[in-house]
Amino acid sequence: MIWFRSIGTLEIILILLFAGLYLAYVYRIIRIAKSLRTSYNKVFYKVLIRSLYFILLIVALLGPSFGENTREVKSVGKDMFICVDLSESMNANDVQPTRLEKIKFELKNLVDAFNSDRIGIIIFSSEAFVQCPLTYDQNALNLFIETLNTNLVPKAGTDFGPPLEMALKKLQEDDDNPLQQKSKIILLISDGEDFGDQTENVVNDIQNSNIKLFTLGVGTATGSRIQTRAGFKTDREGREVVTKLNSKTLKSIAIKTEGKYYEINESQNDLTRLINTINQIEGELRDARVMDVSANKYYYFLAVAFLLIAFDLITSVKPIKV
Repeated sequence: MIWFRSIGTLEIILILLFAGLYLAYVYRIIRIAKSLRTSYNKVFYKVLIRSLYFILLIVALLGPSFGENTREVKSVGKDMFICVDLSESMNANDVQPTRLEKIKFELKNLVDAFNSDRIGIIIFSSEAFVQCPLTYDQNALNLFIETLNTNLVPKAGTDFGPPLEMALKKLQEDDDNPLQQKSKIILLISDGEDFGDQTENVVNDIQNSNIKLFTLGVGTATGSRIQTRAGFKTDREGREVVTKLNSKTLKSIAIKTEGKYYEINESQNDLTRLINTINQIEGELRDARVMDVSANKYYYFLAVAFLLIAFDLITSVKPIKV
C-alpha cells in the first residue's frame, strides 16, 4: 500500500486529543459506576465504534493507494523556429517604444504559451544566424530574447531568404519524415521590407515540405523615422529615411505556404490569435510509455467511517446501568 502523505503534526495532534479526551471520559464513567456499584461495560460499545470511525477518517486523510493499474503516458509537442528581423528599420518607434522592443516583450509571452514545445531563434538582416537552437529551456530562450538588438547583425538591408532557408534546413535535419513535418512551424517576424532575390525559391521549398510558415508584421502604414545615435537615419541625398510596414510581402509568403499573416501596430495586436492558431496544429508524438499507477482509494475508508458515524447517531446506549 502506498500513502499519499505520511503522518504529520496535524494527525498526531488529532490522535492525542481524541485519545486524551476519551480516556478522561471513560475514566469518569468508571468512577461514577463504581460509586453507584453498577455496571459500566456498555460504555466500551461506543468507545469501539467511535475509535473505529476515527481511525478510518485518519486513514482516509493519509490517502491510501493500492491496486495495480497501467496508463499510457504520451509526450506530444511541436518544433518552432522564430526568425526575428534585426535590421535597422526595427528601431523605428511607430510602435512604442520601438518595433523591436515591442516584439521582445511579446516573444516572452509566446515562449510562455508553448512551454511544452521546442523553440529556436534565428536572427537576420541581410544574413542569418542561429541565436538559440531548438530547446525546451524557457529561461535560456528568454535570456536570448532579452539580448536581441540591431547591432547583432550586419547593417546591409533585409533578406528573408537566408533565415527561412536556415530554419527549413534545421527542421528537416531533425526529422526527415514528411508526415511529421506538419508539427513543425516557422514564424517570420519583420516589418516586411525584403530586398533579397531568393525568398520565393525558399518559400516554394517550405511549401513542398508541408511545414507551416506564419508571418508577423510589426509597424504601421504611415511609418516612422529610424532613430540612430547621431539622430535619424538619412539616405545618400541627406533626406531622412521613413520606414513603413510592408504587409503585402508577408501576407504573400504566409498564404503561399498555407500559413497566416498577423500584425502588431499601434492599435492592433494579433499575438493571441497567432498563439491560438498554432495551438490548433497537432503536435508530433515524441515518446509513449506505459506506466504502473496506483489509485488513491481514500473514499472507501471515508464511506465506511460515515456509515459508522450514522450508526452512532441513531443508536443510544446508556453507559451506566442504574
